[in-house]
Amino acid sequence: MDDSNELVVKKSWWDRNWKWFVPTGCLSILAFFGLFIAGIFFGITYMFEESDAYKNALNKVQNNPNAIEKLGKPIETDGMASGNIHTSGEAGNCDLQIPIKGSKGKGTLFVVATKRGKWKFEHLSVYIEKTEEEIDLLASDPQPISATDSITE
Repeated sequence: MDDSNELVVKKSWWDRNWKWFVPTGCLSILAFFGLFIAGIFFGITYMFEESDAYKNALNKVQNNPNAIEKLGKPIETDGMASGNIHTSGEAGNCDLQIPIKGSKGKGTLFVVATKRGKWKFEHLSVYIEKTEEEIDLLASDPQPISATDSITE
């Protein structure tokens, strides 16, 4: 009779588990990266939408008869704004392109403003995609809007 005293070698944790650990680790890294990018995206979007310049510009276009005639009611945002806003205390500047839509069509709201206590629009216009025309929102109302003006929804 053969008496076998062979040692059974136990596999290490890595040898036993690498087949599920590697894909799970890679997917976790991808998920973390995706959440990071989404956080940046929504953080920037929130920063734009909460700025007084953004709110006031949107208010101007929502109350402009020419824009309402071309785009229809209600006029609302249609995606993520692009551009930049920089503020430092009571000073700042803004250069935004805000996609908008109404019941009749789509357009882009262009905003260029500076802040010295209050936001003052230097350029505020709507480009209507359907007719390829631009409506100057400052021509009909040359008064600057301040952050204390009421904003209607």
